[in-house]
Amino acid sequence: MINRRALGASLAAGLALAALPGVGFAQDNAVQKLPVVASFSILADFVRQVGGDRVSVTPLVGPNGDAHVYSPTPADAKAMAGARLVVINGLHLEGWLPRLIKSSGSKATVATATKGIKPIESAEEGHDAKGGHDHGHDDPHAWQSIANARIYIANIRDALDAADPAGKASYDANAAAYLAKLDVVEGEVKAAVARIPAARRKAITTHDAFGYFVKAYGVEFLAPQGVSTESEASARDVARIIRQIKAQKVPAVFLENVTNPRLIEQIAKESGAKVGGTLYSDALSDASGPAGTYIDMMKHNISEIEKALAAGPA
Repeated sequence: MINRRALGASLAAGLALAALPGVGFAQDNAVQKLPVVASFSILADFVRQVGGDRVSVTPLVGPNGDAHVYSPTPADAKAMAGARLVVINGLHLEGWLPRLIKSSGSKATVATATKGIKPIESAEEGHDAKGGHDHGHDDPHAWQSIANARIYIANIRDALDAADPAGKASYDANAAAYLAKLDVVEGEVKAAVARIPAARRKAITTHDAFGYFVKAYGVEFLAPQGVSTESEASARDVARIIRQIKAQKVPAVFLENVTNPRLIEQIAKESGAKVGGTLYSDALSDASGPAGTYIDMMKHNISEIEKALAAGPA
């Protein structure tokens, strides 16, 4: 016979446990998700791909946000204070982050996703160091090479393994599955580039974010010197860009989701180059957009590049 008093006490205890902050349920087992902060949206996607349902990820710089010029909010400090793991890009991208970590009192482990990547030199080293956004001499946009993305994933996997040893088998399996997907996407990128006539494998953007893409895949992005997401282009800058386009017969200019489109539209109008669409460089789109994940971003970008550059004489 069921003891109703004991049953009632058991149910009450269960409800009280469920009401405790930080206690969640996955299937039949109580699992407290690992709280992770990622500095920007691309890293947040990487963490979700490896972490799966064992992690709760908060990006500081969200979709379509620019990590170069970001200003942290009180909500960011709260997220940092509650995190057990913070994943950053490094290579001087997040100049505002050390101050946020200190002011939040965070005790989280900080994992640098670019550890082990050989950086290339940045063409935007003149960024405003006083504003906390100086790249130094290293180009921080290493994720634009899928080979580098594999290193990001390995570093994130290792960081999650260390932060949550009980989830190691899950993290390792998720990472392996995702790496296999990256192999497929890289094959698609290389095949698309091969379909573009060699003489047309060049374009203009207003932000030097594609250096690693250039090195890996052979499409030349001619980012105008002295122009970045942190500064307005002068009339002299614009005139120089137009001369560059005409002299090098650049087929297309591209917008970026983190830059003001007016400059590129002006350059296209005055140079005769066509606007080749919007590329996602430093941030993902929101979930309803064309680049809601890293893989979607790479597929979207190469599709836009091929459409703009493949047509025309070799």
